[in-house]
Amino acid sequence: MQNLHRIIVKTLRVMQQSAAATARRWGFKLAAGGAVIALLAVACSGGDRTDPNTATPAVAAEEPAAAPTAVPLEAAPGEAAAPRPPSGPPPPVDVTIRSVPLSDVVFDTFRGGFIRLSEAPADAIVSLRDAIRPIYTPRYEGPEGGDWLDPDDMVIGYVGENATYAYPVRMLNAHEIVNDEIDGVPVLVTYCPLCGSGIVFHRVVDGRELVFGNTSALFENDLVMYDHQTGTYWFQSGGEAIVGTLTGRRLDVLPSAMMRWRDWLKLRPDTRVLARDQGFGRTRYGAGALEGYSERIDRLQFPFPVSLEKLDDRLRPSAVVISVRFAGEEKAYPLAELSGAVINDEIGGEPVVVVVQTGGLSGQAFSRRHNGETLTFEGQSGDVRDRETGSRWDFAGRAVEGPLAGQELSQLPTRRAFWFSLSLAFPGIALYER
Repeated sequence: MQNLHRIIVKTLRVMQQSAAATARRWGFKLAAGGAVIALLAVACSGGDRTDPNTATPAVAAEEPAAAPTAVPLEAAPGEAAAPRPPSGPPPPVDVTIRSVPLSDVVFDTFRGGFIRLSEAPADAIVSLRDAIRPIYTPRYEGPEGGDWLDPDDMVIGYVGENATYAYPVRMLNAHEIVNDEIDGVPVLVTYCPLCGSGIVFHRVVDGRELVFGNTSALFENDLVMYDHQTGTYWFQSGGEAIVGTLTGRRLDVLPSAMMRWRDWLKLRPDTRVLARDQGFGRTRYGAGALEGYSERIDRLQFPFPVSLEKLDDRLRPSAVVISVRFAGEEKAYPLAELSGAVINDEIGGEPVVVVVQTGGLSGQAFSRRHNGETLTFEGQSGDVRDRETGSRWDFAGRAVEGPLAGQELSQLPTRRAFWFSLSLAFPGIALYER
């Protein structure tokens, strides 16, 4: 294992080839536009496989990148400088404290296989750390910074107190993690290509601000992060610490939305967008989605180990859902089945409205409590009105017409992911059915 670091570095360079060439090698086609969320990236990929629990090929198109430069960030008005990672390595993870078997956490070797945490040598763990480069000091541009995106490309949108932000999935495919501080709020933007999961978290746990990196490991086919302060391992979909001193803690979810770039830009024309130049040198980001991935996981052919006996069969594994969390309760809404729907519901005692975009690509959730009154919504996406005042509301939860024009609903935290991922993170999760 003494040459493992050299092998991994060499392998990473070889794997950073064009998406088209890699897809041809493995017998897949790249879908145009990138609107499909079943994106496989360098972040979570390996080589060929003959059974459901071995690794699959990488398809993210990223050129070999230089080391990050020391160019200072230029913060927009109201923004604080983003967190910088500690200068030294994180503490070693304490594997004696855990909530899952160590053998269920596996490191992608980027050579067509994986190493289980229970068997991984220390030098392998160190060498693989941040092989998928997180963004620790993000740079942003105005909306023109998204001119390179296709209108149907997906973005994760976040609304701060003073500005709004868009994180292109094309970029998140290659980085998976963005640490930031927006309007005084420590924010963690995450995306796992193998789970199609876009989730924004609060980076504070027990009053302590954490900064996150990438282990290059997976748990239940899902991204595993680590925090620099304690070395604890966290799996993304659940936002839960599973190995290390903080085991059992969960990150709080912040409100966000995942939608097409053109839809986000229409709702937030003054948005700031994650800049392509993040100081990593010349980088090309993704050519689109890998066709056939959804069908493969529906056949239970997962790239990395999954507890098949724990899968929830109420929906197919690749069904895209959003889950809404309130007062410790989580409820899932299947987007394709609810295309265009406006749903008045209750979660954890809170009256909520879930609005699903026509076409089933995106959904948002809001509290129905407004100005001391509980509103009831009707209509369909694009023409939503409340029964009490007749005001019309847009997809961002803003009243655009009627007595309440100019007012906004309170957005609720959501996760957007493949069903298999959320149902494993929250066994027995409530599922909305018409």
